[in-house]
Formats: sequence, C-alpha cells, structure tokens
Amino acid sequence: MNGYFIGLMSGTSADGVDAALVEFSPAPRLLASHFLSYPPPLQQQLLHFAAGHYQGDAVDQLGALDTELGGLFAEAALAVISKGEISKSDISAIGSHGQTVRHRPKGKHPFTLQIADPNIITACTGLTTVADFRRRDVAQGGEGAPLVPAFHHAVFSAIGEHRAVVNVGGIANITLLPAGGNAVSGFDTGPGNVLMDAWSRSCLRQPYDANGVFAASGKVDAVLLDALLADAYFHRPPPKSTGREHFSETWLTEKLATRKLPAADVMATLCELTARSIADAIQRQAPQTMSVLICGGGAHNAQLGKRLTGYLPHCMLSTTEAFGVHPDWVEAVAFAWLARETLAGRPGNLPSVTGAQRPVVLGGIYPA
Repeated sequence: MNGYFIGLMSGTSADGVDAALVEFSPAPRLLASHFLSYPPPLQQQLLHFAAGHYQGDAVDQLGALDTELGGLFAEAALAVISKGEISKSDISAIGSHGQTVRHRPKGKHPFTLQIADPNIITACTGLTTVADFRRRDVAQGGEGAPLVPAFHHAVFSAIGEHRAVVNVGGIANITLLPAGGNAVSGFDTGPGNVLMDAWSRSCLRQPYDANGVFAASGKVDAVLLDALLADAYFHRPPPKSTGREHFSETWLTEKLATRKLPAADVMATLCELTARSIADAIQRQAPQTMSVLICGGGAHNAQLGKRLTGYLPHCMLSTTEAFGVHPDWVEAVAFAWLARETLAGRPGNLPSVTGAQRPVVLGGIYPA
C-alpha cells in the first residue's frame, strides 16, 4: 500500500509530539515535519505520573492525560498536513505511537501502556488512525519493544554490509542488520538521553546538554561508571527492553549517593555510560558490524558521537540522513510505516527482536 501517511511519536523525554508526513512510493519520502512541544506543566505531570508519583485518583488523572494528549496529537497531525500542503483526502491514515506512561513487559501480568486517545485524533482530524501498536506483541509473549527495527530492516539493510542502526532517544536501542538480510535482531541497550537530560535539568536548568558541551568539560569518573554499568539490565541477554521506570532519576540518585563529584564530571560519566553500553552491545552481539547509522536526539550530541567513535574504531559512523531519512524523524516515519503495514494486513513486529511467539499485525484501527 503506497500513498501518504502521518506518523506521530512522543518518546521517553515526554517533551512533545513529533509529526511526520510521509509518502511511500514505495520507499519513504519525508514531505513535511512538525514538532509540537508539551506545555511545561503537562510534561512535569507526565514525568511524575510515569514515575508513580501522583496524588488523588490515579484513574481520573490517567483519563484526563489520555484525553489531553489525544487533542495535542491531533493538533500536531493537522499542523504537519498544513506544512505539507496536501489535501487531507489524500492521506490514507495516521500512525500514532502515543505517550508511554508505563512499560512492564515482564512479570506475572506483563503490560505496556501508551496514551493519547486515538478516538480523539480521528474525531479532530477526520482521518483513520492506527494506534496501540505495542500491546499485540506483548500478548504474544514479546517485549512490545523495540518496534522500529522492522522499519530499519525495510529501509536501511544492505546486501554485503553488516550494519547497526542506533536510535538514541531517551532510551537507546539498536537494530543489527546482517549483510545477508536475514536474522535481524535488536533491543534496548539502556539509557540514551534520559539520564543526561535529567542531570541537565537539575544542574543547568536546561532541557538537555546542547551538543554535549557540558559533558565534554568534565572528566569520566571510573568508579561511578563501573557502578552504573554493574546494573543487571546491561548483562541480560536480548530480547530485552527498558524505560524510564527503570533508568530513572531515583536510580541515578541512588548511584550517586556515595560519590561527591563535580556536576560536569557526572555529566561526562553519564555520556560515557550511554556510549559504552551501546558500543558493548554492538561488540557482543554483532562484532562484524561495518557501519553504524545514528538517529534520534543523540545524533546531535558531538561528545557522544566522539565517545562512540572511540569505542567503535573499526566502524564507519554516520547519521541516517546519509541513507535518506533525517535522524530527527526516523521514529515518526517508522510509525507512519507501521500504520501502512497494519492497513495492508502485514505483521509489523520482528519476533527475533521482541521475543514474541510469532509475527502479528499490530495496532488497532480507528476508522474515520
């Protein structure tokens, strides 16, 4: 199924909605993009709710957040349509990831929960919306994440070259693309920007460490780095996924309790943690990797890129822009692609990545 689709995505940072208007013919072509930032009070409410910090009736709060986000996601979709200057009647569907507020794929009752009511998105835009992509995979015994590797496989694979795609959002995840095109794997490696952003908000009163300048001004503390890397998650074999509920500000505070360090040294160490955990994952799971394609907000962190290059000296590092998709919009484009796959009746998950029992068509369809 070709045509125009919209992808809507909000990640671990919970700072706003990425909207991408994409044409598939059949390769994806980004026609327009738009970022709609959340009002700061809403972002704080989301972060607190996701961390389990709320007062009063949690169900009432969840319902209100679901409704408010549905309106904002619809607003982002309408904005990107306006930028793309095409008729709504030409758009096949919206693919909405929503906002993750809890991810618990393990345990007696595994679940993952993304909000931003798709009924409201459909009502406000007049467009068919595909949403709730992750829970079908969890129902099949999978992690429900990461889902974007299926898109990476479709768009970035190359016969004759072993590649890795690294998405550095709040959580970092990798997709390993063997040269033969088969046996694709991928998983969350651990923190991407989430801890660095939290430290930046605390120390710099800025949402992130622009270009990694603050991290570059500090020194990596080997004792703290070893303590961070000792977390059991880094040593679990894939398939695996994680989120803010594990790598939280509370987790970081506990690790810092016995270390009194300059703020810049903590930032340098957090940057090193992200680079080291990504590089270790690639070297353990795909030591034959020849090129690494970086996307997500971390693609703009020069210090992170420098540290990754140091850990992966035999790999060619570039952003996904060199392969046709701007690094800021890969995930939004991926959810446009996943909506396209759903409407075509094709599976959108990779069991080799998520651990699901079988490939399944993802998401629920909310017709216009």
